[in-house]
Amino acid sequence: MTSRIVVIGAGLGGLATSAVLARAGHEVTVLEGQDWVGGKSRRIEVAGQRIDTGPSLVTFPDVLEQILDTYDEVGPATEKARDIAGITLERLPEVGRYYFKDQQANLPVEAGHPWHESWARFEKENGQLGPAITNLLTTDPTDPGILGAVLRLLSRYGTKLTTQAYLDSLSWMPDDVKDVVAIHTLNAGVAPDQTLALYASMAAVMSSDGVFVPRGGVYEIAKGLEALALHAGVTIHTGEPVVSVRKGLVTTERATYNADYVVSALDGGILEGLLGKQAPAPKVLSCSGVAIFGVLDEELPEDIVTHSVMMPDRPAELFDDLGKRVVPSQTMAFLNYYRANTIYPNDKPVAALLLTAPPNGMSASLDDEFVKSESRRFSDMLGLDRGIIERMTDYTILDPEYFSGFGAVGGALYGAPAPWWRSGPFHTPAYNSPLTPWLWRVGSSVHPGGGIPAVLGGVLIATRRMLRKID
Repeated sequence: MTSRIVVIGAGLGGLATSAVLARAGHEVTVLEGQDWVGGKSRRIEVAGQRIDTGPSLVTFPDVLEQILDTYDEVGPATEKARDIAGITLERLPEVGRYYFKDQQANLPVEAGHPWHESWARFEKENGQLGPAITNLLTTDPTDPGILGAVLRLLSRYGTKLTTQAYLDSLSWMPDDVKDVVAIHTLNAGVAPDQTLALYASMAAVMSSDGVFVPRGGVYEIAKGLEALALHAGVTIHTGEPVVSVRKGLVTTERATYNADYVVSALDGGILEGLLGKQAPAPKVLSCSGVAIFGVLDEELPEDIVTHSVMMPDRPAELFDDLGKRVVPSQTMAFLNYYRANTIYPNDKPVAALLLTAPPNGMSASLDDEFVKSESRRFSDMLGLDRGIIERMTDYTILDPEYFSGFGAVGGALYGAPAPWWRSGPFHTPAYNSPLTPWLWRVGSSVHPGGGIPAVLGGVLIATRRMLRKID
């Protein structure tokens, strides 16, 4: 039987879900309030040059591969998903270069560096957990096949189940290296005592297995998933915000759509409002950001790598300030730098300077003291004779006020995080509830801050469950 399915949100989760369900023979309509597909993953143009917003790296690429395999498995044996999507991943030579206090180091840390010995041990003990984490991301928690992955991870962490607790147990690891590992929890928007211990291992897995960027930029993933959806017969409406969701009916500002099933790829709090429920104000929020995307007047020095990370001198103070929703004196910042005609088909170099910011809904400009001081600090760490911002001939800024336009309070990038013990396979809300069997969730609604692997892994679990139920 063919079911009518409405997917709300055309982010990576919504696009992948719609593609798989339509490929399995169902009538799928995607409703997106923005004028583009991809959600926070978006392509902009600055001074004629291409730059992508949102995720900047791809980790655990096997999860994306499983999406493509599933698309082929559930539909007719015609053109292959890989040919339709056209996504080609390129491995970067390093995870990134980290600048912390008076040290700088690539991951993996090179021989001869003061951190090398401790990092090599940490990577040896954690770097082989990639398959187990991928299994956890893509396998239904009710499937007995997941048990091996769970036991392997527990054998590493024991009772130290948060990132902070696990790192504290490593008495042999220098505090500076612990801080470098712990800072990765900001990829989930929260402090290391609020994330599962596997966030610590992810740094070692990335060092061991590599990080990737699609040729053409990360937005090529959104374009590829959109191509799969359209090839499978999905109807996609952009610029059509949903205003109400009820059993059997999804209403937008333009029309009403009948649905046997509804799949929400929205933030959980936004969905509650569409269902007519009053969601309580969240006490804890994930971080926000100030992102400056610019075209440079010349290439940066040859030693500047693609992905650089500037850390605060006192990471604990940063986590505390973000939790209080106040502007920190020092933040964690990323610089994603692409030379002309490398990943992007640009004839000029481009850079994205990303400053971690509190979820307070603030607007930002280049004249803000926070932006000026932190961009100057990063430029000094990089050893630049002219600041990063001074090198930009044109730019675009996205700030917490912009991100709040997605419906998240204060522009929190990942909404309200769940306690660490309710993440992973025990996350709340679940993909589906017996009280609302017609309603399913994917994307940031169930995996806030999980990044591309968790979002796409969640799609695999949810769509497999959903197809079994429909069948």
